[in-house]
Amino acid sequence: MDDRKLRILAAVVDAYVTTGEPVGSKAIAALPDIQVSSATIRNDMAVLEQLGLLEQPHTSAGRIPTFQGYKVYIEKCMHGAALSAEERSRLDLMLSGDGELTEDSLIQSATTALAEITQCAAVAVNAMPKFSVISKVEIIPTGKRLYVILLITSGGSIKNKACRLEFDLNEEQLAFFTQFLTEHLHGVSVSDLSPEMFDQLVTAMGTYMVSLGPLVHGLYELSRDMMRQELTVNGTRNLLTCNELDAKDIVEFMEHQDVIMPLLNDTFSGIHVTFSEDAKRENPQQTFVIGNSSMIVGRYEKDGKEAGRLGIIGPMRLNYAKVIPYLEYFTEKISNLISEKEDDDNDGRDP
Repeated sequence: MDDRKLRILAAVVDAYVTTGEPVGSKAIAALPDIQVSSATIRNDMAVLEQLGLLEQPHTSAGRIPTFQGYKVYIEKCMHGAALSAEERSRLDLMLSGDGELTEDSLIQSATTALAEITQCAAVAVNAMPKFSVISKVEIIPTGKRLYVILLITSGGSIKNKACRLEFDLNEEQLAFFTQFLTEHLHGVSVSDLSPEMFDQLVTAMGTYMVSLGPLVHGLYELSRDMMRQELTVNGTRNLLTCNELDAKDIVEFMEHQDVIMPLLNDTFSGIHVTFSEDAKRENPQQTFVIGNSSMIVGRYEKDGKEAGRLGIIGPMRLNYAKVIPYLEYFTEKISNLISEKEDDDNDGRDP
């Protein structure tokens, strides 16, 4: 793969993305930065085909890129288009929305904006709190036989749940329960909160088991909620208008959107591109089967720690040089905004 072959590969991808038609050697030879004969280009295209980067849909037709060709193009040839100041202002406006800037509202605005701009589907998922530990558990009486369980983690997640008991708890029971939870749960990883652990907690309470057991059950449900990932999908209708994707595949995806969770949870940094053919080859059991598609995913952060993933699902024939900078801008902007909000909230709580 010398420089000339890479330039020819890039030229084929760029031309195919623009026209949707197979690209011939004469069209490549006419480009100003490809200063070799059509015969040389045909030979290089034949080599690229042997390498699995191009394919010829018909004997007499030109070549089109394979998903492997797109991968090499993205990794070695592509130069992302810089967003203009006008584009950034437009994206900021789309992201700000009308109400208060919360993490949920930002993600909703970002997926809506990405779907509109790219005419693809946009997806987002919050990160699993793998490294968060419990920093505080509190039981708050709020009414007759009604108590609120408050669970706070080191990652800043806060969950609460109301529990109605058969009878009111006295001060001794509340004091015991608060101390008991502090001793057994403070500093424990959220991912370690298993059903077996909660069964052991109930047993360890001894004579308090009957009166406090329902609160432990409520705490278990809170921990499950905290571990549950929330998937946001916008713009799936855009995929139905794409002639290069099978409508049956898209309807199947619309009915079972959570099948993309394993792909969104893959470990990576920066921007990651997955092709449907690549995913099926690596994992034949993978049920994300929108054939001829690609998924571009980036991560957003809160205070330097991963907070979630934001991505785009579209056809394989996509203008990656234009789309990827949009995704990069949104992930960076969301990271800054939710980190700034966290700092503002903390300042507001300081005496």
